[in-house]
Amino acid sequence: LSSRRQPNVDAAVQKLRAQGLEVSGVVCHVGQPQDRQRLVQTALDTYGAIDILISNAAVNPVMGSTLEVEEAAWEKIFQVNVTAAAMLVKLVLPHMEKRGGGAVVLVTSVAGFMPFPALGPYSVSKTALLGLVKVLAPELRARGVRLNAVAPGLIQTRFS
Repeated sequence: LSSRRQPNVDAAVQKLRAQGLEVSGVVCHVGQPQDRQRLVQTALDTYGAIDILISNAAVNPVMGSTLEVEEAAWEKIFQVNVTAAAMLVKLVLPHMEKRGGGAVVLVTSVAGFMPFPALGPYSVSKTALLGLVKVLAPELRARGVRLNAVAPGLIQTRFS
């Protein structure tokens, strides 16, 4: 598992190990290519293979009028919410193919279907992520990898 902050990684690993699960964690900002590569390499070094990828990272640094959002915010939202997911799939796919298959889950949002007020760029990014799922699912299926999306509603977190 991964998170951008070490304390979050440590807390999640500790909680899962307390349930008897074998788990490891690494700090990873999925918007950074070198972090994505390190994440995949750490999984390979630790477990020898990658069977599943769950991409759940997302950002939304702004709220308000969609057309008042600065270009830098749009770029950050799409980099983390869409591009990083595609690049993670690209990184793990060869390793899944070597094992004869795998599974990918991309976590999108109901905002991709019904945009949230004041969260225009976030909602648009989740619509784009749904498009990515539709494009990649048949491509990956042909390569022995199943791709699914999960689209939760609004969940109370610090993010929401």
